[in-house]
Amino acid sequence: MAYSTEVDKKWQNKWRETNLYQFDKANLENKLYCLEMFSYPSGANLHVGHWYNFGLTDSWARMKRLQGFNVFHPMGFDAFGLPAENYAIKTGIHPKDSTYKNIETMERQLQEMGATYDWDYEVITCAPEYYKWTQWIFLKLLEHGLAYRKKAPVNWCPSCKTVLANEQVVDGACERCHKEVTKRDLTQWFYKITAYAQELLDCIPDLDWPEKTKKIQTNWIGRSEGAEIEFAVADSDKTFKVFTTRADTLYGVTYVVLAPESELTDQVTTDECRDQVEAYKKFAGKQTDVERLSTAKEKTGVFTGAYAINPVNGERIPIWISDYVLAGYGTGCVMAVPGHDERDFEFATKFNLPIKRVINGREGVDDTLPFVEYGILTDSQEFSGVLSEDAKDAIVAKLEKEGRAEPVVNFRLRDWLVSRQRYWGAPIPIIYCEDCGTVPVPEEDLPVRLPYDVEFTPDGESPLAKCDSYMNTTCPKCGKPAKRDPDTLDTFVCSSWYYLRYPDNRNEKEVFNREWVNKILPVDKYVGGAEHAAMHLLYARFFTKALRDMGYLDFDEPFLSLVHQGTILGPDGARMSKSRGNTISPDEYIDEHGSDVFRLYLAFGFAYTEGGPWSDDGIKAIARFVNRAERLVEKFVSEKGSLTSDEIGSNEKELSFVLHTAIKGVTEDAEKFQFNTSIARLMELINGLYKYDALPEKNGTVLEEAIRSFLVLISPFAPHFAEEMWEKMGYAYSIFNHSWPKWDPDALVMDTVEIAIQINGQVKFRIDVPSDADKKAMEKAALEDDKVSDFLKDREIVKVIAIPGRLVNIVIKK
Repeated sequence: MAYSTEVDKKWQNKWRETNLYQFDKANLENKLYCLEMFSYPSGANLHVGHWYNFGLTDSWARMKRLQGFNVFHPMGFDAFGLPAENYAIKTGIHPKDSTYKNIETMERQLQEMGATYDWDYEVITCAPEYYKWTQWIFLKLLEHGLAYRKKAPVNWCPSCKTVLANEQVVDGACERCHKEVTKRDLTQWFYKITAYAQELLDCIPDLDWPEKTKKIQTNWIGRSEGAEIEFAVADSDKTFKVFTTRADTLYGVTYVVLAPESELTDQVTTDECRDQVEAYKKFAGKQTDVERLSTAKEKTGVFTGAYAINPVNGERIPIWISDYVLAGYGTGCVMAVPGHDERDFEFATKFNLPIKRVINGREGVDDTLPFVEYGILTDSQEFSGVLSEDAKDAIVAKLEKEGRAEPVVNFRLRDWLVSRQRYWGAPIPIIYCEDCGTVPVPEEDLPVRLPYDVEFTPDGESPLAKCDSYMNTTCPKCGKPAKRDPDTLDTFVCSSWYYLRYPDNRNEKEVFNREWVNKILPVDKYVGGAEHAAMHLLYARFFTKALRDMGYLDFDEPFLSLVHQGTILGPDGARMSKSRGNTISPDEYIDEHGSDVFRLYLAFGFAYTEGGPWSDDGIKAIARFVNRAERLVEKFVSEKGSLTSDEIGSNEKELSFVLHTAIKGVTEDAEKFQFNTSIARLMELINGLYKYDALPEKNGTVLEEAIRSFLVLISPFAPHFAEEMWEKMGYAYSIFNHSWPKWDPDALVMDTVEIAIQINGQVKFRIDVPSDADKKAMEKAALEDDKVSDFLKDREIVKVIAIPGRLVNIVIKK
């Protein structure tokens, strides 16, 4: 039958019946773990973005299978989270019901895509048999001091009615609903990711990840080496510490700034300044951390009425508060050097505070204030004339002897806030007892099941807190009445370890079998969005290292190689969304052309890591390409018995050159996810096949080998079509049990090469010359060619220019 959706269905059924993609547990020598970031089970059909990510990663996995790898390629669903809960609030459909219905739909759609997933290894994060182990990991982190509870100012989304991690606040707004985020003081659970800050940073250079993503993580972790300097509060016995990487500027400190919410602010503020300080604290409390740290924001602040003593020169300097200092970052206090820091200079200029120069530029350097580079100290007592690089250490050493400084390494990374005041998430396995305090749920009592009948309309309180049958329990220690923790875990907790569960997804006795998982992991190729650089990808690394240190894993990193797919935008160049009305459904294209034409178009029409605006201008050309290939196969099958020539001449060598050039190009480009150039190579090959097929005399063996190789090369991108053509050629099922072709370096060297003959710079003729012809041989061949010599008859040649392997330019007098 001609290629169509009927062909798609035929081969999907065959693959399913024969378990073609079943992972071979007994053969781990060539194991390759290929994984896409799993999807949230939305109610809509698979859109272009799903196809772009899943379909083309599947193409890569198919190629690796053909290359002899035992590919482990599972799929699952990131099923907890706000979308289902918000959908339930709007429609009244319970999150569990809508989620499982959507999963069923997406499973069918992914199978209709023809992807190579081994569904025996599926994981669904909202299933009790999965989140039991999410809760178990929580308890293990608690046991090892990596989970703790504290009261802290947190980001609060008044629309979603829940706490947000810093990473989930974008430009001061909730990343999901885009509403403005405020601050609240709540007692929350945190994961101590900062315990691994240095190792997380140290391992980044060795990762085969995009450089931009590595840089994002490096900056997010934000290591800085410096010192903590102790300042005394004037006329008081109080002291406070500031962190600085530029101790060489200490003599230029003219004021200090405290975080408005710090305890020290309340302690040092004078009665005369109390009202303005309290008013400013309320103002600062309405802003998110992201907004407060924005460099574009106008500087604001008020004077506390108190003074500090500069430890290096004894000067009294005013203590201010400003929203650009955060209590949770560093010490919550900063020293201000307006002569040598742009932010401090802007603040000092606005509030008319002193500005001192204590560093001069080296000779020839513009040192206009604020001068922020290293230089030579001035007005710095015994350190005047010393280079900044040397003075930093010397000043800290002097203060360290006096007990007023110590070298410190600081990180920008904050601990991960994991409590959420929402319903649709994994319950936190903690019980609170009046007598015993905070008590972990015993492992044998896991999972703590999420109850079904819960009023989850958001009102600022955790929905589970309103469910008495859930909240009321007994203390595992003393047996007295107790309460459960009403919060659920951030959905990123569920996705931080799912890749570890896939290989052993049905294990009821343990999170996974250590020996088995350590054979399958780490993931060899991970594919997903770049937007997860500072969240999921960092959290997964933390989980891996923590579980390693607990003795469950024997590797350091979860994902050895990472690829980010680009984004397919709407035709208007904006991100696709229902509200904009610019979403593109693949269904109409698939119904008309078949899934493989659509998959080929996605591969050819976009650079995979870049994406771009959607346009269907080229999809008909792809359909014609597939039709040409089908006609070629059908013609060969019908003529095969009459192709008796066994000659290996120049035409056969030319076809061999085109074939092996394609094999090399497709292999190398597809390996790097450069699918568009891979398809271009296949188009060149089909043109070469048609050129050879048009000859009156053909070597049937040579032609068949080239067609067979073409079908294997195109099979990762058009699996149903290739399988159908493979059957038409009379070969045994399945093409995916065949081997990927290898190129012959000798075949890539042509005996002859076509060169252009230019007359006064304009191409007039083309001739074949030996591929190793030098300039003199090329000139001779050009001038002796019949057509060229006829053209040059009675014309005066001025000079001849030859470029080996490319062209000969004959300059004649006009």
